[in-house]
Amino acid sequence: MPLVTIDVIKDVFTQAQKRAIITGVTDAMVAVEGEAMRGVTWVRIKEVEQGDWAIGGTLLTAPDIHAMASSGGG
Repeated sequence: MPLVTIDVIKDVFTQAQKRAIITGVTDAMVAVEGEAMRGVTWVRIKEVEQGDWAIGGTLLTAPDIHAMASSGGG
């Protein structure tokens, strides 16, 4: 049984986006291993508090991530 954990910064993704991530990851596992994997594939999203995640020594917040996404940077 695969367990996929996805770490994200809190308040970056909406509930609908998180559902889409979970569905997409589950579908990817099924595409690799077959339909029998669907019922035993666990996907969890762990939210990290804003400011508890950094890139290059710079602490990140949800607005930082949204700005990066809208500019195409990252």
